[in-house]
Amino acid sequence: YCDSGMIPWLLVAGLMSAKNSTLAELVNERMEAFPASGEINKTIAEPAALIDSIQKQYQDKAVAIDHTDGLSMEFDSWRFNIRMSNTEPVVRLNVESRANEALMKEKTKELLAIIQS
Repeated sequence: YCDSGMIPWLLVAGLMSAKNSTLAELVNERMEAFPASGEINKTIAEPAALIDSIQKQYQDKAVAIDHTDGLSMEFDSWRFNIRMSNTEPVVRLNVESRANEALMKEKTKELLAIIQS
């Protein structure tokens, strides 16, 4: 019997072999293609009001909006997700871009300024 983790590992091993790359090289390649802020947690008195405010500020420029897990908004070359914690007054922010680390950092800084205001 094959544990569910074995199949993905075999696929990764096959990719490593086909590309003659290490796992670290493959991961770095993906991270360069899609720079990400990592999860940033901020304590907020009224997380729901903040998320509504952020949506109103960005919705006209968004190409996609999703509420499956908090608020996810996608733009031409970047996207973000902000969601409330279920157990504490905290919002969790993740920002990603398409191969543009400077843009990801700029948008992360921009959103953090809104969160902390």
